[in-house]
Amino acid sequence: MRAQNRHRTRRTGRTVVIATAAAVVLAGGGAIAGVHALARTPAGAVVRPAAPAASSTGAAQPAAEGVESVEPEASAADRDQELSDALGTVAGAAGADFSVAVLDTASGAQAVYGDGTYDTASIVKVDILAALLLRAQDAGRELTAQEKAYAAVMIEQSDNDAATVLWHAVDGAQGLAEANERLGLTGTVGGDGDLWGLTRTTAADQLRLLRAVFGDDSPLDAASRTYLRELMGRISAGQDWGVTAAAASASDSALKNGWLRRSTTGLWDINSIGQVTADGTTYLVAVLSGGHLTQAAGIALAEDVARAAVGAFR
Repeated sequence: MRAQNRHRTRRTGRTVVIATAAAVVLAGGGAIAGVHALARTPAGAVVRPAAPAASSTGAAQPAAEGVESVEPEASAADRDQELSDALGTVAGAAGADFSVAVLDTASGAQAVYGDGTYDTASIVKVDILAALLLRAQDAGRELTAQEKAYAAVMIEQSDNDAATVLWHAVDGAQGLAEANERLGLTGTVGGDGDLWGLTRTTAADQLRLLRAVFGDDSPLDAASRTYLRELMGRISAGQDWGVTAAAASASDSALKNGWLRRSTTGLWDINSIGQVTADGTTYLVAVLSGGHLTQAAGIALAEDVARAAVGAFR
């Protein structure tokens, strides 16, 4: 699915959305059928703990320096407040809400705004591939040529059929939960059956996932991390919106986006996660949002939020 033309109009008002979906939804380009109840939590600044990490071998990556640093509690609270203040200039459209987490990889400083849970849509494809790579590592093997073919189109083009194949390869929600325990994710629950796009997650958990992909200390080995980064750095034209708005240029980012329209309400969930570089500093950013009247409105909000979040650290 190609992103619609974007607008950058500021919007006012942010409300709680409670919806029960029981039909067909779109998750980054395809249809997903099923019943799923979702409840939105209003955004608010909270202190989030650093992700647990396991040691791995492999050379350190310059873009991830300082990722595993942990700030003192008082400093973390100050960062959360600074992020909240920066986001005061960003207002969602009526009925929409959002959450964001950001980490400065040079200093290790991080902050989170909002503790609500959201449908992942296609950003879960990063998590699916991480789970597959962990399984391959455990078996002492590389991905097969077919697995690599599915992984490439799943990440670069957001192909849903490939995602379904690899979702089964990792044993669906159960396999995702097992991988996420190792990756340090604590608030992510896989979708029922084949409904991987209805996996629920938080911005804080997506930041933990990004740390596992772009950081040095991770259960993913150096080869797996490099592979994931490379795929996220080759997102197809038209799908490279979102957190890239905070980067100095599109080439200074690696990301995965998700977009999902709930058929019972007609409202859109828009998510964007990734690594961006601005003014010589690299950041990990996760923006989750829902309740948008249009895809374009959600994309515009995600980009406004990403810019404001990175701006709070600059």
